[in-house]
Amino acid sequence: MSKANLLDRRSVVSSLLKDRKGTIAVGGLGASTYDIAAAGDHDRNLYLWGAMGGAVMIGLGIALAQPKLPVVVVTGDGEMLMGMGSLATVGLQKPGNLSIVVLDNEAYGETCRQVSHTAAAADLVGVARACGISDARAMTTLAEVAAFASTLRDVSSGPRFANVKIDAANLERVLSSRDGTFIVNRIRGSLGFKPI
Repeated sequence: MSKANLLDRRSVVSSLLKDRKGTIAVGGLGASTYDIAAAGDHDRNLYLWGAMGGAVMIGLGIALAQPKLPVVVVTGDGEMLMGMGSLATVGLQKPGNLSIVVLDNEAYGETCRQVSHTAAAADLVGVARACGISDARAMTTLAEVAAFASTLRDVSSGPRFANVKIDAANLERVLSSRDGTFIVNRIRGSLGFKPI
């Protein structure tokens, strides 16, 4: 695919979260967190602007603790490469309510855009399938993203994995709050739990 035909990351995330209703959205390191915030701040957004490699495991923990609620993790290719072992745990646990979306710009965007392994040999869809996630797909069009988004609220047929090829644009950083206690207490409150 031509680099000129890659998808706009904000359009992808906006499409994924358009009809989210009660979906919990976990944002991975850096840009994916900013993309979730740019799509609209929400009580059920869990922003991880730092924990590289941890987004899928945090999303898995939430999905297992809240099996009746849809959970979507939106992360980047660099973070997914760092946390590939998490896909094996997801494949073993098989939470029906978990969806993982990798925004793949083939670069480590938070550290000066070094080329990531997905630009060459690393096949994240293949890794997800090999780890037992049977619904694993590559997406290159907004129509594919919209079709995938329509499955996110299904809490019984996951886990799902999507690798979306995006452009490498450096966009404005958007974040409602960097206060971890505020973010955790806000999501806890939206789920009916007391603040910590």
